[in-house]
Amino acid sequence: MGKTITVAAPGAANMQFAEPTLDQIKEMNFQEQSQVMCDLANHADTPICRTYATWTANIKLGFWYRLGEWMEQGIVAPIPEGYQLSANAKAVLTTLQGLDSGQQITVLRNTVVDMGFDTGKLGSIDRVSEPVTPPTEMSKRTKVAIEGVSNPAVLSYMNLLNANDFDELIKLFSEDGALQPPFKKPIVGKDAVLRFFKEECPNLKLAPERGVEEPAEDGYTQIKVTGKVQTPWFGAGVGMNMSWRFLLNSENKIFFVAIDLLASPKELLNLAR
Repeated sequence: MGKTITVAAPGAANMQFAEPTLDQIKEMNFQEQSQVMCDLANHADTPICRTYATWTANIKLGFWYRLGEWMEQGIVAPIPEGYQLSANAKAVLTTLQGLDSGQQITVLRNTVVDMGFDTGKLGSIDRVSEPVTPPTEMSKRTKVAIEGVSNPAVLSYMNLLNANDFDELIKLFSEDGALQPPFKKPIVGKDAVLRFFKEECPNLKLAPERGVEEPAEDGYTQIKVTGKVQTPWFGAGVGMNMSWRFLLNSENKIFFVAIDLLASPKELLNLAR
């Protein structure tokens, strides 16, 4: 899939944390290697699945990219010559190929991220993430323009995230502010939100396009923005369709922001099947 659908960007992830696991898999026989991949897909409780669960998304993507390369080279459980996909697998692949590039990224990324042991069953864990990316120097920063939106907090949110300036970005939030990533529970509190930004958002490129501002009760303001997000793994040519739903308090601080991936529910349901 990495060849025919969306070409990944080698080097987009720092792989030092995954190397011990990859080396362990390389030393296995083909049947054991296949079992590891099945275990990851089935959320099995194994040491490798538990280790995998602690990685951030970029490391997981890099791990599967490396395994794919090794399968092609015959180092890891190569697909047997003449192998034919089952009818169900072929239907999934055909559906995936029919999606636009942004939706393909959405599906592939979510598939990879959700593999491994259930982190909810691990208790308190230390997330294994790449070194913190330094903020872009001021002279190289760019500013977004959003049709229909002039709110300075929302514009600053986009600009600061694009600049990897997470310490300034978190200052836009209220003390009890929260963020809800796609398909996840809300992350509550500035410390937790800042940790999410540093672990999951380095080197993203937000390209908001248009939005609408609406008043809400008790002095709050609602702002919805749609646009695209480019990730370091898939380069500047492809973006995921996104929406951001902001709720700002009377002091124009971000009380809540929900981030949604705009993929057709029908298409995602087909892939889930």
